[in-house]
Amino acid sequence: MTNPVIQQKLPEATLETLQMVGVSALLTALLGLPLGLLLHATSIGGLTPNRVVNSVVGFVANIVRSLPFLILMIAVIPLTRALVGTTLQWKAAVVPLTICAVPFFARLVETAVRDVNPGKVEAARVIGATRVGITVQVHIREALPALVSSFTVTVIALLGYSAMAGVIGAGGIGALAISYGYQRFDNAVMAACVVVLAVFVVVVQAVGDVIARALDHR
Repeated sequence: MTNPVIQQKLPEATLETLQMVGVSALLTALLGLPLGLLLHATSIGGLTPNRVVNSVVGFVANIVRSLPFLILMIAVIPLTRALVGTTLQWKAAVVPLTICAVPFFARLVETAVRDVNPGKVEAARVIGATRVGITVQVHIREALPALVSSFTVTVIALLGYSAMAGVIGAGGIGALAISYGYQRFDNAVMAACVVVLAVFVVVVQAVGDVIARALDHR
């Protein structure tokens, strides 16, 4: 492979993509998991039903999820500048990526926890388990394989969004594909970017599947 762009810029762009997706995925897990548990706990049949909280949180989550990522990225530019001091490079992409992924993952968490056998929740109540104990020992534990699968789907979605982040100068493989593959008609660069993203998706999916199967003891 003798293309100088691929040799010199693709490794750097790959690292930037890994950084923006890695940090965003970590923040999404930290914020999305409790948000999803809150959505389930405050729903009808949850541990602490609360229509107002559930409606407000659910409404906000739905609004964010309804926004196309490109529009969301532009809309939160002032927030991005306030939080990271710049709107360029991979650090700037972490803000819109996280905002976009948190409600997405939260809804997946809510669905995964909802599928836990109600009989196990009732059994925990009978022996006097607290709400926190039921959430940790029953909901999260029983839904762990589904939660891992949900997180895998979220990370793959983040990979796709990260490519779009290149439009506003966030760097990464998306920016390289746009700058050289699209604007300069360098098909070799475009093909290399597609291959790298495809490899990322395959690896993330394979690792997620292995972990989910290992945690599934049914």
